[in-house]
Amino acid sequence: MHKAIKVIVKGRVQGVGFRPFIYYLSKKYHLNGTVQNNLDGVIILAEGEEGQLEKMVDEIIRNPPKIAKINEINIYQIPLAHYKEFTIIPSRKNGDSIPWIPCDAAICENCLEEMNDPYNRRFQYPFINCTQCGPRYTIINRLPYDRSNTTMKEFPMCHDCKVEYEDPMNRRHHAQPICCSDCGPTVTLYNQGGKSLAENQSAITKTVDLIKQGKIVAIKGIGGFHLACDAYQEKVVAQLRLRKRRSQKPLAIMVKSIEVARNLCYISSQEEDLLTSPEMPIVILKRKREGLLPPNISPSLSTIGVMLPYTPLHHLLFEDDNLKCIVMTSANPSGLPLLYKDSHLGYLQNICDYILNHNRKIDFPIDDSVVQFDEENAIFVRRARGFVPEPLKTTSNVDNIIALGGNQKNTFSVGKQNNIVMSPHIGDLENEEMIASFEEQLYHYKEFLGVKEKYVAVDKHPLYASTSIGKTLNRKIISIQHHHAHHVSCMEDNGLNEPCLGIILDGTGYGDDGNIWGFEFLYGDAKSFERLAHLKYTPLPGGEKAVKEPWRNAVGMLLYYWPQEGKELCMKLFPDRLKEINMMEQMIVHQMNTPLAGTCGRLFDAVSAILGICSISTYEGEAAIKLSDYMNRTKLESTGEMYSFHLKSNTSNQLQLDLSPMIYQVIQDRLQQKSNPAIIQKFHTTLVSCCIQMILKIVRNRPEINRKVVLSGGSFQNVFLAKEIQKGLQKEGFNAYTHKHVPCHDGDLSLGQIIIAAHQL
Repeated sequence: MHKAIKVIVKGRVQGVGFRPFIYYLSKKYHLNGTVQNNLDGVIILAEGEEGQLEKMVDEIIRNPPKIAKINEINIYQIPLAHYKEFTIIPSRKNGDSIPWIPCDAAICENCLEEMNDPYNRRFQYPFINCTQCGPRYTIINRLPYDRSNTTMKEFPMCHDCKVEYEDPMNRRHHAQPICCSDCGPTVTLYNQGGKSLAENQSAITKTVDLIKQGKIVAIKGIGGFHLACDAYQEKVVAQLRLRKRRSQKPLAIMVKSIEVARNLCYISSQEEDLLTSPEMPIVILKRKREGLLPPNISPSLSTIGVMLPYTPLHHLLFEDDNLKCIVMTSANPSGLPLLYKDSHLGYLQNICDYILNHNRKIDFPIDDSVVQFDEENAIFVRRARGFVPEPLKTTSNVDNIIALGGNQKNTFSVGKQNNIVMSPHIGDLENEEMIASFEEQLYHYKEFLGVKEKYVAVDKHPLYASTSIGKTLNRKIISIQHHHAHHVSCMEDNGLNEPCLGIILDGTGYGDDGNIWGFEFLYGDAKSFERLAHLKYTPLPGGEKAVKEPWRNAVGMLLYYWPQEGKELCMKLFPDRLKEINMMEQMIVHQMNTPLAGTCGRLFDAVSAILGICSISTYEGEAAIKLSDYMNRTKLESTGEMYSFHLKSNTSNQLQLDLSPMIYQVIQDRLQQKSNPAIIQKFHTTLVSCCIQMILKIVRNRPEINRKVVLSGGSFQNVFLAKEIQKGLQKEGFNAYTHKHVPCHDGDLSLGQIIIAAHQL
C-alpha cells in the first residue's frame, strides 16, 4: 500500500552529506518525493510502499552519515502528492528552530585515499574534501550552509567539480567547499620579507625541507596559523619558545601516524579512538621515558599533547619519511588572539622564518580542542575545533539570554529557545586585543542565531572585562556568583535539576563576602545556593602578584598562621627573598594590598613553592600543574598516610577547613629532605580525605539534603583529585558527578550563568 510521510530531522544535519544520503536511500527503497534544508533542519517528503518507508526511517536513525548527529526526528502522515521522482530541492532560509552550524571535520579515509592516488585528479591536492570532511564552521559567513554563504564563493567551480556537486549519487553532492587544483585555493611559501618562493606541491616539499633544516614555519590551517618546527631538534624548539614568549607552557606535537605516537607515549584504546575520531583533538598522553623528544617540549611534565594530521595539507607535510613529528602550536603570542588573516602576516614575519599561506579565507578562527582521559571518560581541557558550535539542549528557558563567562579561559553562551550555543575557547580577557576578539565573535554568534538578547548574565567580579562588556550592551544585567555558576554548570552537564551538594575546587572567584573563594562546599540549584563550608582564609600578599608568584602564597600562609616561627620557616625555604619577606610581613600586619583568600589553586601554589617545584608561574596554573604531575609519574602504592587537618564551625554557622597542620607538616618533611613524590602523594591523599570528611559532616548536620554531589572548578583538571574524591564519595553512598561535555575550569562558567539567569527570571 502506497503512503506519504513527512520526516523532519533536526540536529547536526547540514554540511554532513545528509541530503545526498537521503537521495541514496530513496533509490535503495524505490521512493519518490523531495529533501530540503531549512533553518529547522532537513525536511523529507517521501512516498512509496509502507514497508519501504519504514526501512528508510530505520536506516536514517541507525546509520546516518558519519559526522551527522541526529538530535530529534519527527514523522507525520501526509496526503499523497504523486511525485514522479525523488529530488533535492534548494535550501530555504525559514524555520524557527535553532540553526545547527556544522563543525570542521578531519579528512576522511576516502579523501585521503584519493589524495594519495597518482591517477586521481585530486592527487596531492591540499584542499580535498567531501560531505564527510573538511572546513565548515571556519568558512561560514551566514546560514543556511550553502557555498554562496561561505568563503568558498570566491572560487567558482570548474566543470568537473560542478558535475560532482550536482550528482546526487556522488560523494561530493552539495559538498559546499568542493574544489580541485583547477578551481580551488592554492598554497604559497613566502620568506620573511614576504617574497613568494614556491607554490602548491613545490611549496609543501620546500616547507618540509626547511623544517628538517631547523627552520620555524608558520602554516595556515583550518582555523588559523600554527608555528611548526621539527620536534626532535631541541635548539629550534628553544628558539620557537623564545620568539613566542612561552618559556615553560607545554607545546603540542603533531605526529605522522598512530604508530609514531605509540613510540613516544602510552596510548589506551579510548585515547586512540579519540585521536583518530572525525574531531581529531589534541589528546594529553603520558610520555615514555625512553622517548626521543627533547624535554623542552613539555618542561617538567610527564605528559604531552599529541594530535594526528587532520587536514590534507598536514598529511602532505608528512609524506617525507624523515619527518615524523613536528611541534604544531598556535602562532599567536601568549595572551593574544589567534592569528588567521592576511593582515596578520606582518606580525608573523617577526616570529617565524617562513610562511606557508593559502588563499581560502577563514571567517571564524578556532583553536585545536584539547582532551585528556581519567581512565574512563574524556575530559575537556579546551573545547574548540570539531566540537564547536554544537548546541546543548536544556530544559530551561534560555531564549534571548546571553552569558559572558569569566576573565580566564573565557567562553560565552547564547540562548535560543531551549538550546545553548557555547563559543569555542577564547582565552584570557586581559588586553584590548582579546576583548576585541571576544566582542567580534559574540556579535557573529548573535547574528548567526538570530538572537536579540534581552538579558545578560555576568560574573559578580566588578573588575572582570566580561562584566564591563555586559554593561555596555544596555540590557538587564544579572550578576552571578562565580562558584554558583561552576556548581550549576556541572548540574546542567549531568542533567540534574534538584538541589544538590557541590565541591568547587578552583583558583580564584569573587566571593559574596568580598573575599576570594575557591575551596567551596555548596548546596543548591539554579534558583539559589547556600555556602555550607569553605577553606579558612589566609592573606594573599600583593593580590594578583601572588597568583603569578606562588612563593608569595606560601609566605602569606606562614606569616599568618605562625607570625614568629613562620618568618623563620620562610627564611629557610626562600633564603634569597629576605627583603621581600620583611615587606610582606608589614603588608599583612597593616592589611595593605593583602586580600583574604581560601582557594584550592592558591593552596597548590603554596605547596608547589614550598617543595621548590615552582616559585614563579610563567603560565596560568603552572605551579599546580607541575605539582600534580608527580601523581602521574609512577603507579602509586596507597599507603593511607595523611597529614593532619581540622574541621571547625565559624561564626556564620559554616564549617571551616583549617589546613595549617598539614602545611606545617609538609614544611617539616621538606626540611627533613623527604622525597617530593612521597610528600605530594600524602598531600593529595589528605585533600581527598578532608573533602569527603567535610561532606559527611555536612550531611550529619543536615540529614535531609540530597546525597548527589557535583565536582567542578579548575582544580578538578587534576585527574587524581577528581577520581579519588568521586570514588571516596561513592563508597560513602553518595552519587558524585564530574563534567562531561564542557571543561571543569572557567570555560564552563557561561553555561552555569545562562541557566541561573533563566531561573532567576
